[in-house]
Amino acid sequence: MNDLQRDALIAAGVDVAHLYEYRASGKQEDRLELTACLKALRPRGTLIVWKLDRLGRDLRHLINIVHGLTAKGGGLKVLTGHGATIDTTTAAGKLVFGIFAALAEFERELMSERTVSGLALARSRGAVRSR
Repeated sequence: MNDLQRDALIAAGVDVAHLYEYRASGKQEDRLELTACLKALRPRGTLIVWKLDRLGRDLRHLINIVHGLTAKGGGLKVLTGHGATIDTTTAAGKLVFGIFAALAEFERELMSERTVSGLALARSRGAVRSR
């Protein structure tokens, strides 16, 4: 977790002992830290994340997380991203979450398409992919 994210979460009232960090891609659903975080969240608790894409980039997964939080009487609060905060404990926040979750997934798909296209172009020009 970089300092910008950590500082924003602490400023939002998150106790340092309750910060969960995962350094690999947010695209993966089976993240041990996320599972531990969701299990540690109390009923009627609010999960606070810095940006929506830090939680996940798949719309179905994001919706399932919010649905699980809502079923426990809790919610999701997103501190930054696309010029607005999201708080799913409010009706307006639920609407904004749905819109931004769809946009986050769309943005991720566009990045993936551009990467695949760029790799295909490089291969057609004789570039060899290696680490």
